[in-house]
Amino acid sequence: MTTKEILALDGVSVGFGVGKNIQQVTKKVSFTIAKGETLALVGESGSGKSVTANAILKLLPKGVSHYLDGSINFDGIDILNCSERQLRGIRGKRIGMIFQEPMVSLNPLHKVGKQLTETLAIHSGVRQTQAEEVAIEWLEKVGIRYPKVKINAYPHELSGGERQRVMIAMALINKPELLIADEPTTALDVSVQAQILELLRDLQNELGMAMLFITHDLSIVRRIADKVAVMQNGELVEQADCYSLFSQPAHPYTQTLIHSDPRGVPVDVSEGSESLIQVDKLKVWFPVTGGLFKRVVSHIKAVTDMDFNLKRGHSLGIVGESGSGKSTTGMAILRLVNSEGSICYQQKELQGLKRKDMLPYRSKMQVVFQDPFSALNPRMSVAQVIGEGLYVHHGELDETTVDTMICDAMEDVDLDPETRYRYPNEFSGGQRQRIAIARALVLRPEFILLDEPTSSLDRTVQAQVLDLLKSLQQKYCLTYLFISHDLNVVKSLCHHTMVMKDGLVVESGRTDQLFENPQHAYTRQLVELSSF
Repeated sequence: MTTKEILALDGVSVGFGVGKNIQQVTKKVSFTIAKGETLALVGESGSGKSVTANAILKLLPKGVSHYLDGSINFDGIDILNCSERQLRGIRGKRIGMIFQEPMVSLNPLHKVGKQLTETLAIHSGVRQTQAEEVAIEWLEKVGIRYPKVKINAYPHELSGGERQRVMIAMALINKPELLIADEPTTALDVSVQAQILELLRDLQNELGMAMLFITHDLSIVRRIADKVAVMQNGELVEQADCYSLFSQPAHPYTQTLIHSDPRGVPVDVSEGSESLIQVDKLKVWFPVTGGLFKRVVSHIKAVTDMDFNLKRGHSLGIVGESGSGKSTTGMAILRLVNSEGSICYQQKELQGLKRKDMLPYRSKMQVVFQDPFSALNPRMSVAQVIGEGLYVHHGELDETTVDTMICDAMEDVDLDPETRYRYPNEFSGGQRQRIAIARALVLRPEFILLDEPTSSLDRTVQAQVLDLLKSLQQKYCLTYLFISHDLNVVKSLCHHTMVMKDGLVVESGRTDQLFENPQHAYTRQLVELSSF
């Protein structure tokens, strides 16, 4: 290892298992990262990217993980032979890590502020008052609106993108020498992605920080990486500098990844279709309380005066930065958050309906959430997950009929019904999202809210899921409200698009026209950034 290199992996092989039943998952992984350099590690889910990243800090589960071969050297320190005490001095301080699943990684019992100040206190000895000031400063740096309010929020009170930004702030707050970023911009829209990437570059220039950047988004790789390493089935199949890899990819798998961007156009629909959902003057404001008596002192204006008409069989896309009100809009339409204004479903006003009166509409209006790992109950088998809604809405059905409907839903999403007795953790990320789609589909809904359903998937799986959604839309005449930060995905699926910023719709129209001739400055910025 030269003085310039800060991290070197030499022939690292990792396996999982107990006793003699050890299965090797990564094979002879070797790469180096120099100070101030960024290495992008790319590949499909299950290729070994995250296992390699966690191995660097020995974060793999004890007892079942085994370092079979090779060495990991960080700035002259032999990581694999370090004591736990030595590792505690490196983790979080000298090597920061942004984990892939912010909802799982953040402690749900503690406010965001406590989790940020805690890492400062442990590694830098900063006092509480000063630590809070630094925490607010970092929340502002990573683009969180109302940082002085959000510092007192719990993780579940933040959007998916905001939780991801809190994770980024936690990893960077101690200004590490090496940052391991495992899908750090997955849940972020393109404008915030650009801000985060610029922030990371600025910190690299300021601190000489090295970075191992794990992602499935090749457009980000083009913008940030100096070198690229491609993994498949636990092996590095190709390494090269960024320009060479994209201009002349040598391995067939690399070529497949590069040509897996979202493709195609929305399914053919009739403009004369009847209106399914009509929204007028929708307003969702969350009160902010303060003082001894917790009086309302202000409001977070999540959605203000939204209007749209969604026709049967059509797809409407909502794009905008995290915290702009996209997910809140979806939750309001499903009557899962309180709102003002009119929400009509097939000319029937939903506002004011009691829980019992709303129940018949619940089976017609389903949702697929952003994070399949958090959305699926890990204690329930796939059959129980998919069939749960049938027991709620169609309790009169017998077991044989329910089982048949579960199998049919799994076949609709290209999953083997024979796997229905397995648990969610036994499936890949893309398969878990298919399970979530099957859960929504089994009730034969008319409308599905898709909240960032492809954001956590690698490009090849993302393309497969988009093709699946299109085929299901044609087969069952489904109506989609599609929330996404990826404009290329929206262009592939949605007939109409609304652009939201700060709770307001700043522009809307036919997707093709909006992309070709954006009128609002913010829309132009999004389109420009998505074209990288």
